[in-house]
Amino acid sequence: MSNVNTNRWQISRRQMLCGVGASIALPLLDCMAAPSMAAPSLPTPTKPKRSVFLYIPNGVNTLTWQIEKAGAEFEFSKPMQSLERHRADVTPISGLHHPLVLGKHHNCDKVWLTGANVPGDGGAFRNTVSTDQLMAEVQGPSTRYASLELAIEGHSLAWSRDGIQIPAERNTRNIFNMLFGVEKESKSAISRRLNRRGSILDVVADDAKRVNQKLGSEDRSKLDEYLTAVRQVEVRTERAESWLNIPKPKIDPADEARLTRKVDLSQVREYYKLFSDLMVLALRTDSTRVITCMICSESNGGAIPDIGISQTRHGLSHHNGDPEQLRRLTETDTFLIEQFSYLLDQLKAHQEDGRPLLDTTQVLWGSGMAYGHSHGNANLPTILAGGRALGYQHGQHVDFNLPKIGQYNVADANAHYRICSRPVDENARLSNLLLTMLQRVDVETDQFQDSLGTISKVLA
Repeated sequence: MSNVNTNRWQISRRQMLCGVGASIALPLLDCMAAPSMAAPSLPTPTKPKRSVFLYIPNGVNTLTWQIEKAGAEFEFSKPMQSLERHRADVTPISGLHHPLVLGKHHNCDKVWLTGANVPGDGGAFRNTVSTDQLMAEVQGPSTRYASLELAIEGHSLAWSRDGIQIPAERNTRNIFNMLFGVEKESKSAISRRLNRRGSILDVVADDAKRVNQKLGSEDRSKLDEYLTAVRQVEVRTERAESWLNIPKPKIDPADEARLTRKVDLSQVREYYKLFSDLMVLALRTDSTRVITCMICSESNGGAIPDIGISQTRHGLSHHNGDPEQLRRLTETDTFLIEQFSYLLDQLKAHQEDGRPLLDTTQVLWGSGMAYGHSHGNANLPTILAGGRALGYQHGQHVDFNLPKIGQYNVADANAHYRICSRPVDENARLSNLLLTMLQRVDVETDQFQDSLGTISKVLA
């Protein structure tokens, strides 16, 4: 497809820079000044309703993962046994899938919270808005940060309404400083910088829109992505200014030392705990109410030297049935659930208005793939936790497969892999759960992507 409409409209890179990039260097002119230099007023705070999303890549060893009995009398499988102490606050769910992603092993992580259609070859595509960002629109105005995008390894799980990925922060010290650090500049200097940035962005956007009229469809798509990024910076700039006169929460020196200590992936357990502690502190201080965190990348990363696993999670997931590789994969599944249990420990340990922080926080832990060696993406590993004050009931295994298959037989590996490759229940959609979560935090919608309704079994 041509990138220009006709030769008449063909433009050079220099012309493009004149129309877009060069405007970045313009000084702040009087004509660019905003009508008022006063910071926007903050909305009236609302009662906190919080959400956390945690993604693991490449699925699990589904042969040892699968819980075999539905209802309240279920037994946690071996990898999930550390969740026993949280039984009353968690709901494992079996049988969910994203219909538009079936058979497409690439980009499962990118559409976990969107359910968007993706190309089968893993090529570029325009995503749709992620669940967390719809929540941030409702809960975000009451907090300094509408949402917090984190990644221990890998990239962000969050996507804007324009389908553009919102960058994630991976450096723990940067995360702490953003949330609780002291600004080096004075308030007046920060205000001038923010206003200058906003004015420059206005000029860039206007020039880019004029250039846009001369481009073909592919180039327009690229420029649209650029303009979306500009708009996101504008929103962050306005938000930063509105919170300029509100001091950041003060943190106990001992906590600051613990949360800013130098830890890296050579100490995976401590590194994961550090991320969990930062997330909990961000929620405790109401710095944000929406957090996404990618635990590691689908393509690389995920080695756990603490337990003697040097292979990447992606490598382990392509086990070809090798018993030793499967054993190691189960060990990594177990380790990841132990870290999840630690996060729930911390959310339970902190009280707010006489109840655990976990009661006002819904947490979704899972993957966009069931198993990795032949890329099955039905029967997704999914655990919902917390949110009692939001209307959830827990302590049960919700299973959409058993009503149709009667019982599991994980001893027949190929038969179980078929359950994890094609949905047993076509109506058991992950989007149904995401819709349920949206409504629990006051997002007014009856539809999310291809949802068919909420999941009543998880509601009180």
